[in-house]
Amino acid sequence: MANFEDPWAKHHAWRNSTIFTRSARIRTMFPGLGIASVAFAAYLGYEYITAPKADAHHHQHGETHH
Repeated sequence: MANFEDPWAKHHAWRNSTIFTRSARIRTMFPGLGIASVAFAAYLGYEYITAPKADAHHHQHGETHH
């Protein structure tokens, strides 16, 4: 705990709170980043699984479709 006999110790005691630590500030800087990353990864996985596959036979002879 802080030494409150020093007049400036009480004034700066709030800085020692756990919500002002460097790791807490970095975690709260982007509050939805973790959930958004998981949701986006799940979306990409779903798209990869359900996307229709290109037919390789049409592209073997150098045909291009524009």
